[in-house]
Amino acid sequence: MRLDKFLVECGLGSRKEVREIILEGHIFINEVRAKSPHIIINEKKDEIFLNDEKLEYKEFRYYVLNKEEGYVTALSDSRDRTVMELLPEWVVLKDLFPVGRLDKDTEGLLLFTNNGKFAHQLVSPKKHVDKIYYVELKDDITEEGLHDLRTGVDIGGYITMPAEAEKIEEKKIYLNIREGKFHQVKKMLQAIGNEVIYLKRIKFGNLELGDLEIGEVVEVNQEDII
Repeated sequence: MRLDKFLVECGLGSRKEVREIILEGHIFINEVRAKSPHIIINEKKDEIFLNDEKLEYKEFRYYVLNKEEGYVTALSDSRDRTVMELLPEWVVLKDLFPVGRLDKDTEGLLLFTNNGKFAHQLVSPKKHVDKIYYVELKDDITEEGLHDLRTGVDIGGYITMPAEAEKIEEKKIYLNIREGKFHQVKKMLQAIGNEVIYLKRIKFGNLELGDLEIGEVVEVNQEDII
């Protein structure tokens, strides 16, 4: 792979920008200062440094964001701020996109990747990836309501798959769904005569939000996800 292409893939900038970085003497290949953007490197064996920082080439990248409310899950939007604006500078943005969606007023775990094939598997109805939400409700939930969520409810001509519903305390539950219909959690609670006041996704596949702060991002590996 050409050195300039490698640097672009590592997220250092455009082809023009990385050429300037190279010509300014900031790039080293196996401890030797690089003098040309046209050098051919072995991205798997050669050690490439930006000054003192070792660069790691990855074809596919995966990041977890603890999304804050007020941002829409989209690459761009003419009216609202998007989750892409929440990603810090160190994140490699090349071809990155959110996997699935969280509503504008929903917080919690949102995965980003540039691996389209893998992302499609994650959101495919056939895959049945667990998505666990912490839900605060307008009214306390009854045992009958929990039973209905666990067996499936009608959210407008569609019967949801059985969900795992656990009451934490009054007006608070955990809800584990394996689908991703539009506004699904809100519609499920509406279907049993209740209303979502606050919603946060705390788990997606094997990924857990844990103590990740609002707006914080962490890079993960594919094998960590499912």
